[in-house]
Amino acid sequence: MKVTITGQCMGDRNCNELCAEVFEYDEDQLRSIVKYDDIPKHLEVIARQAAAECGADAIEIIED
Repeated sequence: MKVTITGQCMGDRNCNELCAEVFEYDEDQLRSIVKYDDIPKHLEVIARQAAAECGADAIEIIED
């Protein structure tokens, strides 16, 4: 599974707080970024939850 952050990201950091193992905040871009090219299996559920809870719908899940 892959995860991307779209240009719709508002930088509210909800995903970072929910799943810091996958997402981090880029202070230069003022938006979240994904730490992995492929999400580790043990983090897939929480990454999906972050996508579901994203108010801007800026987190896209791409199935392998």
